[in-house]
This record gives sequence, C-alpha cells and structure tokens, in this order.
Amino acid sequence: MLIFKQIKDLKKHLQSTDNKEKPKGFVPTMGALHEGHLSLIKRSKKECKLTVCSIFVNPTQFNDKTDFDKYPNTITQDIVLLNDVGCDILFLPSVSEIYPDGFTDNTKINFGFIAETLEGEHRPGHFGGMAQVVEKLLKIVRPDKLYMGQKDYQQQIVVQALIKKRKLNLKLVICETLREKDGLAMSSRNIRLDANSRKLAVEISRTLQGVKEAVHQKKSEIYTIEDWGRKQLESFKGIDLEYFDIRNAETLRSVSSTNEKMVALAAAKIGGVRLIDNMFLN
Repeated sequence: MLIFKQIKDLKKHLQSTDNKEKPKGFVPTMGALHEGHLSLIKRSKKECKLTVCSIFVNPTQFNDKTDFDKYPNTITQDIVLLNDVGCDILFLPSVSEIYPDGFTDNTKINFGFIAETLEGEHRPGHFGGMAQVVEKLLKIVRPDKLYMGQKDYQQQIVVQALIKKRKLNLKLVICETLREKDGLAMSSRNIRLDANSRKLAVEISRTLQGVKEAVHQKKSEIYTIEDWGRKQLESFKGIDLEYFDIRNAETLRSVSSTNEKMVALAAAKIGGVRLIDNMFLN
C-alpha cells in the first residue's frame, strides 16, 4: 500500500494510473478503523481496479470541540488493517494540507431540509463542514465510485445531493451497516464506551429492531410506534436521547403513509459518547 500525505504527490500518482486503473474506488474515513470500514474497502476491491482510502479527522464538521479533541486516533493500527485487506493507496493529509487558506467555505451549498433536520438540529454546521471536506477530497481523488456506510444515513443523503448539485460523474455506493454480535452498530466511537455504557448502547439497536417488527405486524399507527420507540430509549437511565424518528427514507420528511419507504433513526449520548444508528422498516 502506498501512503501519500501531500495532495500534489497523490494527484501525480493518480494521474499516472488513470488510463490503466479504471474504475477507481474511494473510501473516505476519519480513522479508528473497524470491520465496517474494512467492508467498504473490500467492496471497492471487488468492483474497482484501484482503491483509495483517506484518513482525515475533519475539524469543520465538529460543532463540539471536545468531541473533536476526543476523537480516537489509532493510525498505526489503521495502516496495518488497510494493508491486510489490500488497500492500494492511503491518503493521510494534515489539516493545513486540506485547509491551507483556513476553514472558510466560499462554495457553500444550501442543502435545505435534508441538512437541517435530525443531525442538523443537534449538530449545527455539521453537514456544511462534512460536504466541504468531501467535495475537497473528491476533487483530489476523482473516483468513479464513492463508498459509504448506511450507519451515517443522513450523511449519505446529503452527499448524494452534493453529487447531484455539483454534477459530479461518480456513483455513490451505500453499504449495509455492520453490527457486533449483540446488534450494536460498529462505530469508531464505540472504543470510548466503558463496560456499563457498552451494555447500555445495544438498547438502541434493540429498540430499532422492535420498531421494525411492530411496523411489520401493522398493529399500530406509525406515530404510535415511533412514540413507543422514543419512550423505550428514554426509560433507560444513562441514555440521553437526542432524537428517535421514523422518516421517509428518501426525503427525511415525516411519514404520511405506510406505503412509503421508511427508516427509523436514533441519536443518543451514553457515557458521554454520542452514538447514532438507523434501520429500514420496510
């Protein structure tokens, strides 16, 4: 695996391979890699001739500086894992490399409702910062396929809008959320959970699964099932619930008919660690 830390060096190498290494797959990450990330690399390896992974903890998408400061850094282990799964290139830039002129975003996109609801309400500026760095990385790597996980559901909705608004010639490939044996969604933040918080965290996925089963049984209205899910998580001491909502899986608007494709989304702080998860309901 080749490792590049400077944009000019990566671009030079990619330009030399563009004619013979198509299609090119790209997996952007913030490090602290786990099997979920590695599954994206493996998917790209199956579908593409060249796979690029980036590790960059982007400061502009953290509305909480404490959260940014505490974000896990396991770069030595990450490099070993990427080598083991056969990643071709790792892009490992510094903050100054990505933001040489500071953090000002002069090409900001107004994503409207999809960036203002749910995560947008609890993390002001998050999606603007995320879209800012994703666009920068896409301009550097110029992939044919971009691989992202379903766990960050709202993020991939925003990225799809970014691709459409910028008329980028690439395909966004969404891969299923990988889970631990007890159902907890794999996340870089999980390593910050203490033993008690780790046991409690699985209640998020259990509640999502309970909501899915209730929808399939069709014994209650959607708003009643949604209310049950919310109250279920709020009933656990130690779970600080931010939101639990059932939304249209494409627009993120409130559901008005069970004929719509639906997704349940949740965010909560447990032991000071913020976790998110989601599940399709039909």
